[in-house]
Amino acid sequence: MIVFDLECINGHSFEGWFDDKKDLENQQEQGILQCPVCATTSIEQKLSLISIKRSSGSSNQAQQARRANQEMVAEFTEKFTEYVEKNYEDVGNSFSKEALKMHYGTTENRNIRGTTTKEEDKVLTKEGVPVLKIPIPKKEEDLN
Repeated sequence: MIVFDLECINGHSFEGWFDDKKDLENQQEQGILQCPVCATTSIEQKLSLISIKRSSGSSNQAQQARRANQEMVAEFTEKFTEYVEKNYEDVGNSFSKEALKMHYGTTENRNIRGTTTKEEDKVLTKEGVPVLKIPIPKKEEDLN
């Protein structure tokens, strides 16, 4: 089977599935190929998007585009991490305890960040505490 992009004389675009190019031509000649919108039988094949193998020069452009994309992701990650560190209090392993206190109104709401265990995650979910887990990469100085 092959799919062809088609268009009727009234400008309606659609696709048709055929055994091969000859099958498309036979259906056109017999007048059995119709536009699904207006039922006209005056239909022509449109040019389809195709895949073209790139030359080695294009490969270099693709590598440059990938590198640029990786740099953008790295920059976004860095800025996001800086924002979280600046605007969220690090409560470390006490995250679950602090989140529950805020949830039940025993302490004032504030932006916090920290870590939880799988068990603490289950408790927070069960209690209905909204939590967004985002992995933040460690900085080099934190690793030493």
